[in-house]
Amino acid sequence: MASTETPATPLSIGDVAEQTGLSVHTLRLYEREGLLVGPVQRTSGGRRRYGALDVDWLLICVKLRASGMPLADLKQFAELVRHGPGNEAERLQLLEAHRRRVDAQIQALEECRSVITWKVSVYADHLARGKAEGLWDPTT
Repeated sequence: MASTETPATPLSIGDVAEQTGLSVHTLRLYEREGLLVGPVQRTSGGRRRYGALDVDWLLICVKLRASGMPLADLKQFAELVRHGPGNEAERLQLLEAHRRRVDAQIQALEECRSVITWKVSVYADHLARGKAEGLWDPTT
């Protein structure tokens, strides 16, 4: 998950939004909420300047959020990373708990897909035979 920029290349908030898929508003929120692992650098004019490590971290955050990690857990994870070495067991515990939630979601979705696949086959069979008997009909 490495960004395409070198560590020395400063990126604007718009550049980072484009690379991560996060909105500028969300990037500002993440900064305010302490979800970044380092301080965002600023130009003399106050414009945010990000580095490749910021982008790499944000790409991980995108996946964690997309998989349902609550902001509070993401914030805790960022705090642990900011504190540096020595809390790896806590980080691992947080990530394992999240993985268990994701695994449960995947299992539930697989069960849903199984039911949908079955219903698709039922409807396909009825349509192939040209009969609608046995399908739900709210008018009867």
